[in-house]
Order: sequence, then C-alpha cells, then structure tokens
Amino acid sequence: MKQRGNDVFRVASELFEQGPDWVLFFKEVLGIGGLIRQVYDTPEALAEFERTEEYAEIKQMLSELRRRATEREPSREPIRVITVRMPESLHESLKAEALGHEISINQLCIAKLVKIIDEQNDLPKKRNESARRRKRELEVDL
Repeated sequence: MKQRGNDVFRVASELFEQGPDWVLFFKEVLGIGGLIRQVYDTPEALAEFERTEEYAEIKQMLSELRRRATEREPSREPIRVITVRMPESLHESLKAEALGHEISINQLCIAKLVKIIDEQNDLPKKRNESARRRKRELEVDL
C-alpha cells in the first residue's frame, strides 16, 4: 500500500511541476477517472489512501494550482454553466463570504464544491455498505 502511495505521489508531483491549470490536475489526479481512483479502485482502499500524508500533499498541490490561476489563463477543459436556485439570504451570505476572501462568488462556490467532493461529499460508508448488501440479497433471490 505504501509503495502505491509513493508512486501516485511521484506521478502527481511530476504533473504539478509542469504547471498545469488546476482543472487539468484535478481531472488527471483526483477526478473520477483520475490516477488515484485508478490505483485505489475500491472505496476502502481509497479511504485509506485519503488518510495518508501523500494524499494531503497532493491536495496542497491542487490548492497551490488554484491559487496560481488567473483570469488571463483559460482552462484547458470546456466550461459548463449551471443555475442554482437559492434563498436570497443564502446568496447574500455567499456574497459576503466571497467579498471577505476577495474572490468571486463563482470561485467560492467551486472551492466549496471541490472541498465537498474531496471529503467524499457526506456519503456515509454505511449507505455504500447498505447498497452492496441489498445488491447481494437481490443476486441471491435471482
């Protein structure tokens, strides 16, 4: 397990040194089809890796690339737009928080989404175990 973590960290470091935009780094290393999920292909293995120092350093690399991002450097990946309906009070709260960080509401929302995705977005392991158990029960019934 430790060797795989070292290998993933080495590849991520090499990509980081090339100075890609943060979207590409996220996609290639942390995204659904990225390196980490290819190497750690079970939820248990992924969860174990996410508790390592190597993973924490990869997350720091992502943070650094996001910090470096500027308006003049467009993303290499197409941008998609979504509309989110929310109460005015929530919008005002996000606006104030973004202003406090001296960033746009869009940048703040992306940061929050990336953080949630990284934290396995509140999908309890129990829910995953429950789904696997139901699947096994269905297979037995068939």
